[in-house]
Amino acid sequence: MSVPFLGARHVYAALDPGDALEAVREAFMAHARGEWFMPSKVYVPAPPDGDFRAMPALGAGHAVLKWVTSFPGNPERGLPTVAGVVLLSDATTGELRALLDAGAVTALRTGAGAVLAAETLAGSDDGPAAVIGCGVNGRAVAMTFLARGRTVVLWDLRPERAEQVAEADEQEEMERRLRAGQFTFEDFLQSYRMMRRMGPLKSIVGMIPGLGKQLQGADVDDRELSKVEAIVLSMTVDERRRPEIINGSRRARIAKGSGTTVQQVNQLLTARKQMAKMVKQMGQGKMPNLQSIAAAQRRR
Repeated sequence: MSVPFLGARHVYAALDPGDALEAVREAFMAHARGEWFMPSKVYVPAPPDGDFRAMPALGAGHAVLKWVTSFPGNPERGLPTVAGVVLLSDATTGELRALLDAGAVTALRTGAGAVLAAETLAGSDDGPAAVIGCGVNGRAVAMTFLARGRTVVLWDLRPERAEQVAEADEQEEMERRLRAGQFTFEDFLQSYRMMRRMGPLKSIVGMIPGLGKQLQGADVDDRELSKVEAIVLSMTVDERRRPEIINGSRRARIAKGSGTTVQQVNQLLTARKQMAKMVKQMGQGKMPNLQSIAAAQRRR
């Protein structure tokens, strides 16, 4: 019998943090209805080095066991302090269906549970969410907030780690949204700022995998993109997330606030629609022709 093993990368790829939150919400309700049986955690000491922990559960036709080891001295051996695996079996036949990396499953669950608790107790408004600590679980919480459309503020005893996690989370959330075929002005701001940190845009565009040849010789003016950034920053958060609500009066206000013209605002709105169409094609595995898109834009 061949049993699939889903490592951390596969677990994260299989389940979006936002979907994990909804799954955890339903799990809490199912447990409250008595549909899942969860005995107490079992500790198996292994003195003086560490211990083993078994966490079983039964419900919805599944039997689950999370088996975790904790050995504080392992880093000196070049091994992780905590490691584990989740065993998923058929509750009717006992057949082992899959093995999953426990660290990734726990991180998704912890992130979902923390955000669910925060939204239940404090409300799910659009305000920024603060996350203290940028370890595996702190990062999972941040990713879940991002998947819910919240701005996240990170703090860690090591500021450099908080900065690294912030950049990595930004990139992962952007990739997730692109795979889903989504592209808003919030996404534009994030991607633009990430690219700007890498240097002049003209030297970067030709390095984009799969698009380098199409972008060779492209005329990328950082000053023009700065004007675009000014237009986007003159929008409200709601306008950046839902550009379809930007009507005539809003366009005039945005133009005035950014020091541009209504025509330039209109051009940007049209370009965003084209970009959204392009990322949707990329999410479906199709490579758009950027030269034809650029030519169409110049004809406007």
